[in-house]
Amino acid sequence: MRPRLPAFPPSNRMALERILLVDDVAANLSVLASTLEPVGYEILVAATGAHALKLAAKARPDLILLDVMMPELSGLETCRLLKQDETTRSIPVIFITARNEPANAVDGFRAGGVDYIVKPFQVEEVLCRVATHLRIARLTRQLVEKNTSLEVRTAELTAEIERRRSAETALQDADAKLAALSDIEAGRGNLAGLIGSTAPMRRVTEDIRRLSQFSSTTVLITGESGTGKELIARAIHFGSARARAPFVPVNCVAIPSELAESMLFGHVKGAFTGAGTDRKGCFELTNGGTLFLDEIGDMPMALQVKLLRVLEDGQVTPVGAPHSRKVDVRIISATNANLEARIAEGAFRQDLYFRLAHYMIATVPLRERIADLPILADHFLQTLAPELGMKPPRLGAEALETLKAYGFPGNVRELKNIIERALIQSGGAVIQPEHLQLMARGESALVPKARAVEPEPALPLNLMEAEDLLIQRALQQSGGNIADAARALGIHRTRIYRNLAKTGTRAGE
Repeated sequence: MRPRLPAFPPSNRMALERILLVDDVAANLSVLASTLEPVGYEILVAATGAHALKLAAKARPDLILLDVMMPELSGLETCRLLKQDETTRSIPVIFITARNEPANAVDGFRAGGVDYIVKPFQVEEVLCRVATHLRIARLTRQLVEKNTSLEVRTAELTAEIERRRSAETALQDADAKLAALSDIEAGRGNLAGLIGSTAPMRRVTEDIRRLSQFSSTTVLITGESGTGKELIARAIHFGSARARAPFVPVNCVAIPSELAESMLFGHVKGAFTGAGTDRKGCFELTNGGTLFLDEIGDMPMALQVKLLRVLEDGQVTPVGAPHSRKVDVRIISATNANLEARIAEGAFRQDLYFRLAHYMIATVPLRERIADLPILADHFLQTLAPELGMKPPRLGAEALETLKAYGFPGNVRELKNIIERALIQSGGAVIQPEHLQLMARGESALVPKARAVEPEPALPLNLMEAEDLLIQRALQQSGGNIADAARALGIHRTRIYRNLAKTGTRAGE
C-alpha cells in the first residue's frame, strides 16, 4: 500500500530553486522537507520512481534527492531513465542510501548521480551538499548559455568575414580589369567610333577635340540612356595627354553602399572586418588618367560630400588611413537625370554640380538625328556580322524606312541590338522589315501602324487638373522630350518634373 505523504505549505518566495524529493518512506520525505523548505527551497515529493520520472519531466526541478532502495523501480534505475530523457538529463541527482560502501557509491556515479548522502544524515551535511550542487548547476547553465551565445556570435562574425572577403575578392578582380586597358578599349575611344555627320554630332565631335587639349578640365555629359556618353568620355580621354594612363569607368548606381567609400578611395588593412590587406581605390588606380563616373545623379549624398572634397584639394583618404594621399585624376561624369531638378529636390549638391560641370556636353537622341541612321546601321552590320560568322548583308529599303519611322527610346544602343537580332533572324540575307524586332508602343505592332486620331478630351474646369492634362498633351506631342514640351508651354522644365513626380507618370504616357 502506498504510504500517505505529508502536505507541505507552499512558499511565498518568488523564483525559488526547486528540489524533488523521492523516497517510498513518508517519514524520510517529511524530515528532508522540513530541513530544506525553511531555508527557502521549493519542495516537490514523489513516493515511487515512476512518479518521480513524470514529475521531473513536467516540473523540471533544479535538483533531485533520490533514495536508492525503492520497490518496483529502484533509485539507480530511476536515475538511468532520467539521464536518458533529453528534458531531465541535465538535472543533478544526489543519492540517499543506508549503505555506506564504496561499491554503492560507484554504482550511483555510474547511473549518473553527482553525489550521495548516507543515512542517517546530518542536517548541515544535507544543506551543504544541496547548496554546493545547486551552485554547480547554476554555473553550468550559465556556461552553456555563454557558450551558445558565443557560438552564435562566432557564426555571425565568420559569415561577415566571409562576406567581406568575397566582396574584397570581387573588388580586387574589378581592380585588375579596370587597370588593364586593352587595345580594343583604346580603339573604341578614338573619334572614329563616334559615327554621324549631322549638325548635332558635329558639335559633339568639335567639343571632344576642344576638350582633348585641356587634360584637367572636369566634364559633365548629359543625355538619354544609349546615346554614347561613355564613348564620348573615352574619346576625350584617348585624345588627350592622359591617353597612356588608365581610363576607369565606374557606375555610381552599381556600387554597393557598404563598399562605396572603399571602392572609390581605398582602405588600409584592418579598417573594417574582412579588410585583410591594404587596397587602392579607383582614384589611386586612375592616377594620371581619367575616372568616368556614370549615373552621377544617383550617387548617395554622403558620397557626394567626400567626392567634393577630393575635387577641391586633389587628395583622397583611404578608409582607416591616418593621412590623405595626393592624386592626379581627371573627372568626367555622366547622367541621364535632370541634375537641376535633383538639386531642387535636395538629392544632389549644388556645389558638387558646379565642380563637375566646368564643361558640359549634351548628347543628342537618335530620333533627333535620324539622318545618321543609315550610316549607323551599316556600321553595326559591318562590325557585328563577322562576329556572328557571316558576311555583312545589305539593309533593305523597306527595313530602313521602318527604322526611320521608329522612335528609338533606347537610342543608338537599341539600334545596335535591333541590328544584331536582325542578323540572326535573316541568317545573313538582306535585312527586311520582318527581321526587325521593334519595341511595341501601346496598341502598336512591332512595325508602326497608323492609328485613327481620337478627339482630345475637353479641359476640366479644375485648374490643377487642367495643368496636368496640358502637360501630358505637350509631352505626347513632343515625343516625351521634356525640354520641347516646356518650351511649347512657356514654362520651366522643372515645373514638368514636379508635375510628373506628383502624378506618378512618365514623360509621354
